[in-house]
Amino acid sequence: MAIPLLHTVVSWILKKRVHDIQLFIKYPNEVQREQLTALLQTAKNTEVGKQYGFNDIQGYEDFAERVPVQTYEEIAPMIERSRKGEQNIFWPTPIKWYAKSSGTTNAKSKFIPISNESLEDCHFKGGKDMLSLYFANYENSSVFQGKALRLGGSKALYEENNTYFGDLSAIMIDNLPLWAELVSAPSQKVSLMGEWETKMEAIVTETLREDIRSMAGVPSWMLVLLQKVLEETGKMNILEVWPNMEVYFHGGVNFLPYKEQFKALLPSDSINYIELYNASEGFFGVQDQLNNDELLLMLDYGIFYEFIPMKTYGTKNERVIPLSEVVVGEQYAVIISTNAGLWRYNIGDTIRFTSIAPYRFKITGRTKHFINVFGEELVIENADKALELICKKHHVQVVDYTAAPIFMTDKERGGHEWLIEFKTPPKDVTAFAQDLDIMLQDINSDYEAKRYKNMTLMPLKLHVAKPKTFYKWLKQKGKIGGQHKVPRLSNSREYLEELLGV
Repeated sequence: MAIPLLHTVVSWILKKRVHDIQLFIKYPNEVQREQLTALLQTAKNTEVGKQYGFNDIQGYEDFAERVPVQTYEEIAPMIERSRKGEQNIFWPTPIKWYAKSSGTTNAKSKFIPISNESLEDCHFKGGKDMLSLYFANYENSSVFQGKALRLGGSKALYEENNTYFGDLSAIMIDNLPLWAELVSAPSQKVSLMGEWETKMEAIVTETLREDIRSMAGVPSWMLVLLQKVLEETGKMNILEVWPNMEVYFHGGVNFLPYKEQFKALLPSDSINYIELYNASEGFFGVQDQLNNDELLLMLDYGIFYEFIPMKTYGTKNERVIPLSEVVVGEQYAVIISTNAGLWRYNIGDTIRFTSIAPYRFKITGRTKHFINVFGEELVIENADKALELICKKHHVQVVDYTAAPIFMTDKERGGHEWLIEFKTPPKDVTAFAQDLDIMLQDINSDYEAKRYKNMTLMPLKLHVAKPKTFYKWLKQKGKIGGQHKVPRLSNSREYLEELLGV
């Protein structure tokens, strides 16, 4: 099929889906109740379904009372049994694929089950809806008249006990429909290459001759790729290489620290930036409005959502609430039950709702990645926003960063210690650190209270990292690749001490 005809057919199909999206926007809580009912009925004869009596659960209250909220560590034995070939444990249809989760730098891997239903009705549906909403906003888009540059994970699929594991992106690329493969670059062979640095070279070689009009991938690694493209071609910016570039779909980390770098590489106001919220466990949200970086919660993907207010998270007063009870402005940990057999599963992410009609939100961080040693409750959203503003003031760009507490001693007050790798360091590092400290106080009242007259927290301490410090650290850990991310904030000093030693 010729590319122009493919563009016409696919864009028409995608635009039809917008009507269904408008339905769940109009009836969100009804749709979520239907999702829960369907999940329970489908899994009622599984081992888990029988254990918790899915067959006679009458509604959400029954479900919440019978089924405990669970972490990966608590369900890992069941997943291991499933990976060894046992079926009908937590989901009735055979589980052939497991997404090897690499959202953190922990050595212990997670194997997230991917059913046929979750692959088709969640992950692929999310990708199609991303494009449907994009076409609804940009009716004259020509993305399918060229190719989409995809930058996925660094591992192919590995077989074990007649099941397969690898990065989620590898599972998806391995199962892509023909039409999607026709408009994607690089080839499946290159996309699934295992050795990351060799793969990057192959992607550059294979895509330079293509008419790339859209890109998708994690910002930190996409920047590495685009810099390699410029090194190879000798061009000043990416639009000299791919003049028809139109949109970058990004997710995985907050885009704010990278925004200015992308604008420098793509120096045109016509380039669109669309944020996604997708993970190994599911595709959860997509930016659905022009000039608004809030994400629309996708409610008809075979996922039932619950939330834990972070004010009570991990305390004896912890409570779990359904979507209908969330309020604007509060931070919540996300709990999901899915069409791959995850039941009341804590995914470890935190979000803040910006609207409840419809349900739109922003990702604020991780339940484990924050600093709250002294009651300052500093989250990644605060850190990213402060850095964005101070980098503009000092005309610098951040490559990567991490921060950790300085613990109190008998003689010293506590504080925060930052390690930042800049594209070009600020001329006055001391002034940058002072401005960042003041901005964090402006953004976060808890941090401000602890910094008041240096009574609890001293001014932050800043180290400027040498070039490629974070890259070398990830490489030492065998964590090079599209799905791997640096932990931004931590309540311990483990990551910071390792990075300072690189």
